[in-house]
Amino acid sequence: MAPRVIAPDGEAPSANPGMAVRVRAWLADQVLAQADRWRLWTPVAFGCGCAVYFALPIEPPVWPLLVFGALLVAALAWGWRRLGLAWLIPLTLVAFLASGLAIAKLRSDAVAAPIAPADAGIVGIEGWVVDVSSPGTRGARVVLAPTWIEGLDAEAIPHRLTVSLRGEAMRPDEAVSIRGVLNPPPEPASPGAFDFGRNAWFQSVGGTVLSISQPRPVILREPPWPLRLKMAINGMRFDLGRRIVERLGQPSGGIAAAMTTGHEAWIAEADEQAMRDSGLAHILSISGLHMAIVGGFVFFAIRLMVAAWPWLALRAPGKKIAALAGSLAVGIYLVVSGAPPPAERAAIVAWVAFAAILLDRRAVSMNALALAALIVLLRRPESVVQPGFQMSFAATAALVALAEAWPPRLKEISAPWPIVAFQRARSWLFVALMASLVAGLATGPFAMHHFNRSAVFGLAANLAVAPISSFVMMPALAVGAAMEAAGWGGPVLWLAGQSIDWMMGIGRFTANLPGAVVTVPSAPAVALPIAFLGILFVCLWRGRLRWLGLPFACAVLIWSRPPAPDLWIGPEGTNAALRAGDTVQVVRPNVRLFAVDLWTRRRGVEPASPELAERVCRRSWCALTSETGSAAIWFGRRAPDDAQLSELCAAGEVVAVRTPVTNLPTACDGRLVLDGRDLARGSVELWREGDGWRGVWTDDLRGERPWVQ
Repeated sequence: MAPRVIAPDGEAPSANPGMAVRVRAWLADQVLAQADRWRLWTPVAFGCGCAVYFALPIEPPVWPLLVFGALLVAALAWGWRRLGLAWLIPLTLVAFLASGLAIAKLRSDAVAAPIAPADAGIVGIEGWVVDVSSPGTRGARVVLAPTWIEGLDAEAIPHRLTVSLRGEAMRPDEAVSIRGVLNPPPEPASPGAFDFGRNAWFQSVGGTVLSISQPRPVILREPPWPLRLKMAINGMRFDLGRRIVERLGQPSGGIAAAMTTGHEAWIAEADEQAMRDSGLAHILSISGLHMAIVGGFVFFAIRLMVAAWPWLALRAPGKKIAALAGSLAVGIYLVVSGAPPPAERAAIVAWVAFAAILLDRRAVSMNALALAALIVLLRRPESVVQPGFQMSFAATAALVALAEAWPPRLKEISAPWPIVAFQRARSWLFVALMASLVAGLATGPFAMHHFNRSAVFGLAANLAVAPISSFVMMPALAVGAAMEAAGWGGPVLWLAGQSIDWMMGIGRFTANLPGAVVTVPSAPAVALPIAFLGILFVCLWRGRLRWLGLPFACAVLIWSRPPAPDLWIGPEGTNAALRAGDTVQVVRPNVRLFAVDLWTRRRGVEPASPELAERVCRRSWCALTSETGSAAIWFGRRAPDDAQLSELCAAGEVVAVRTPVTNLPTACDGRLVLDGRDLARGSVELWREGDGWRGVWTDDLRGERPWVQ
């Protein structure tokens, strides 16, 4: 038996002393491979700082954030040439994180505007129609710039209101007088759901109005020139959209108008639902796909024209001329579309790519994408918590990473043209399939978390529609809309209408397939940022270590879901739902359907047939009794008396009263009674715990922020 060798320090030596050395060397090589990639993490750090601001439970003061950010930037400037990378990289990322936090706070203060009071009731309103908004559940909607609101002082008037109308929408730049129910922006449908009030805050929308009268024209003082300019542009967009609809008719004209001008007022609800269920709804929203096709079409068309003119091709840089033309086309399309945030983000990405061409840099690169993301976040820090930003940049980062890893194409030498055509078509099909697959995987976690739905056949539908939208529909819409401004767009718009009909045929067929849509309940809120960072790590890290981010990228998919609440009481206590397994019974099945739909999808439950529960409704209250419990809600604006309260408590073990209650009758002993003071904290989810209830309110998660009343 060989003698045992003992190391000088008393430990046995490794059986393979070279293994640890090789592992350390490999890890060092992996880190060194990121030498030119660390700058890509600066917009990620900046975005994390923005996200920290929105995650805070209370509104921070601005001066400590500015001082902290300034100190970090000064330390970074001091250590730029004095510190090694081991210190410089963390310091840079922390400085960008602090800057993002400070910029988000400054942006929130800059857009601060009055919010409509919660108890305004029915008021008279006068103002200017600024734009036509997407239709709501009650019909057409417009954005109004109010100049007078009954009962409010001038300094308390919101800058913008969203008005739900009776009948059709008016043209922008009209001065109108209406009478309607004024409310603050809607709160989340349930704790942790999308915060509509926060979104409205950053758009300077201070309230919503449900019109109870027909709008009447009035004479108002001339508005300031920025508002006049905005209304003139929106009026032009509205007129163009209406002419497109008149040319093509519905439904293809409504979809063409939405893809050209951003106005969705003419889209049929059934068509919009079919687009969602087939995974094609992103085509309706003007975003990266539209900007890329329009800008790319103009770029290649101008470059081809320059190349076809030998005299000009020898004297001018055709690629740079085409890049300037593409930038101009993207800018015009941004104006015509109304510059919604998704279109603005896509335009910035396109401008950065064209600027790279003008500066003799690579147009499609991670550096260009990182610069575009930083510009977007500097301009609109709130984008970091919006689904559109998360999905668009995750998809773009995944596609750029795919392009970086894609092997270069070998050029054929003296091959017959049929073989070359076949090989090109095969390559295009494979590239399109891989691009759709990668983009779908990158956006999947966000679609699951925010929209709670997954289009099972979305990949097939998008693959089938891709050649139609890229080569026919979008170029025809761009050219047709430009020609329609002079009244000559008929033939080209007809071609666009035909391609839209082809797309809708694919969408309807896909949406009607069995199991076309799967509802996925939302994961806990912490899962989404983990998934986002995991996706970015897979895309930004160079080398095999990137796959360490894959399990984190799947966080939304694999994270266990908490049990759904046993009872949900909606905003203002006007509706409620009782859970029984994977189904729920809604107390008022025909009221607040939007909030009910958002909550049921977020919790992964389905509304059961109303006939399966005992339901009693009176003028001001409703009660429901099912196999799992009972609940009663008082939705009247006038407080109930003792007899009515006793009747409510007899009908439900949980009672929600919209108004404050001062005294409870003996019939309410042992009942959980929530009155207007409790419901002022927003909607509530309740879980049974023994003989009692545990509740979570919306405002518990929203915190004390400027957009929370």
